[in-house]
Amino acid sequence: MSEITVSRIEGLGPPIAGPTALGNDPRRLLRLTWALAVTDWRLRFFGSALGYLWSFVQPLMLFGVLYTVFSLLLNFSGDERFYPVALLLGIIMYSFLNEATGGAVRSLVNRENLVRKIEFPRLAVPMATVLTACFNLGLNLLPVTIFLIASGGAPRWTWLELPLIFAVLIVWAAGIAMLLSALFVRYRDIEPIWTVALQIVFYITPIFYTVTLVREKASESVVRLMMLNPFAAMLQQARYAFVDPSHPSLGAAMGGVLWIVLPLLVTIATCIAGYVVFSRAAPRVAEEL
Repeated sequence: MSEITVSRIEGLGPPIAGPTALGNDPRRLLRLTWALAVTDWRLRFFGSALGYLWSFVQPLMLFGVLYTVFSLLLNFSGDERFYPVALLLGIIMYSFLNEATGGAVRSLVNRENLVRKIEFPRLAVPMATVLTACFNLGLNLLPVTIFLIASGGAPRWTWLELPLIFAVLIVWAAGIAMLLSALFVRYRDIEPIWTVALQIVFYITPIFYTVTLVREKASESVVRLMMLNPFAAMLQQARYAFVDPSHPSLGAAMGGVLWIVLPLLVTIATCIAGYVVFSRAAPRVAEEL
């Protein structure tokens, strides 16, 4: 009987694979990602008195604390101009990284009911979290621009670099989001580990101190090691391109333009690793939740 049962089961053909990461229609993936992101964006501020203003208030409060401590009291500004604006830009960009990756960790688990009941491209879930963070990033750049102009800054042609800079940062965050969201389904220790990792990233990145100060206190090799982190690299180039040329560019900070390839390679490797891990886990997500 056991042989007959096995043969009948085998005669049914190979097991049916679950929904994939990308699905069969890329347009469906894009539409679903946009719909989930807009829904999360609206629900986040639903019922609050300030509404969307909270997206401005939170980074501004952190900016006020760090500016008071590290500029007025400890004087970590160095010779770079418009230090308060550079500090605010760093906080805004870090807030994006924190929201995009930290929110993506539990994205699949938080949408367990949707994942279990509906067949759709699984990649839409973590990408919607990244897209929602992009909405906040775009809004938060407005007060940075206002503060820069109010401080005496002026638009420059290097502002055209910003879309490319933020594109690299978004791609890196998306790679991390894919990796963390897929791993968290099986390994729940990922969340506290990444929380600590984000805190480490905050302090080893020249957000409230300058890269010139690091070179003076340590060495150029330490600066290069710091700039291997794509977030630190993109922040440094954004300060040069957007805030003021007194902030060294990424190439100048690393001691040569060719060194820029290293953080770009880290970005590409992270994105590829994240997609490979997520695509392999996607068909089994519903069963493992």
